Amino acid sequence: MYTRGKGLSKVILGVYVDDLIVTGGDLREIGVFKQQMTFEFEMSDLGMLSFYLGIEVEQRKDYITIKQTGYAKKVLDQFGMADCNAAKFPMDPGAKLDADKQGERTDATRYRRIIGCLRYLLHSRPDVSFSVGVASRFMEKPTVKHFNAVKQILRYLKGTLNFGLVYTQEMKQEVLVGYTDSDSGGDVVGRRSTGGMAFYLNDALITWNSHKEKTVALSSCEAKFMATTVAAKQALWLRNLLGEITVTEPRAVTLFVDNNSAIALMKNPVFHGRSKHIDVKFHFIRECVEHGQINVKKVNTLDQKADALTKPMSAIKLSVMRHLLGVREIEDQQT
Repeated sequence: MYTRGKGLSKVILGVYVDDLIVTGGDLREIGVFKQQMTFEFEMSDLGMLSFYLGIEVEQRKDYITIKQTGYAKKVLDQFGMADCNAAKFPMDPGAKLDADKQGERTDATRYRRIIGCLRYLLHSRPDVSFSVGVASRFMEKPTVKHFNAVKQILRYLKGTLNFGLVYTQEMKQEVLVGYTDSDSGGDVVGRRSTGGMAFYLNDALITWNSHKEKTVALSSCEAKFMATTVAAKQALWLRNLLGEITVTEPRAVTLFVDNNSAIALMKNPVFHGRSKHIDVKFHFIRECVEHGQINVKKVNTLDQKADALTKPMSAIKLSVMRHLLGVREIEDQQT
């Protein structure tokens, strides 16, 4: 990302190889920039952004939607799932995928191709982040059991092709908040926890992540503590990025956690018997809290927006969590 100018005249440029996105608060400045670029380079002006790297963008007066319906259809067609029966969830509730060492091997190359395609869909589908992440752990030696789990994800996509994210226009000060959660030893292979984070700019979801922790947690408190530390690093990066774009002083980011013990551990600088074994690197979150960069607050488990990024869910609960994440069914509209 590159910027030029200040205030309302600032031009922001997003670059990916030879594809450019130009935005800003002054159309005249954007026009001047495009003229300068076309003078220096051979370029094509495609007008208002509507399609970018497989992501479909619809811009309306008071909101913007992004989805990957066309790409998802191509993925289903490519792997022979275009006419499959739709599923209500991407992974069976309570499912625990393991290495399945005695299971029948499947085509590893095909499996990896499917995973690669699914991972690109995560740009607009946070609701499948967890299931795709779990399936990604078995790319070295996939079995029929793993392949069936991937087919379940494809069947879920079949029934949710038009789902995506909606960003509404709000004329108010930008507020950055994050939600972070973790299961406890959900990975049956290495007994590591799966952490998840979701960050919102006001009410709009802007970044999310589902990841397996690098070390084993000995309690749910420790698992949450580790996940929040990872989220804090992302929060500081987003905080600085937002300050650079808006040319304002970076403000504290609020992180919502649903574990009282973890919150107490983050705010209490005193080491005690239950926390002294935790790797020193995870206590980075304490410094962030002490310096006023991060505010940690309690959130009810039912309102924990990152919950769907850490575990499989039933259709009803997934529907609720999908709504909390900000994923909506987006109908095609005629301009």
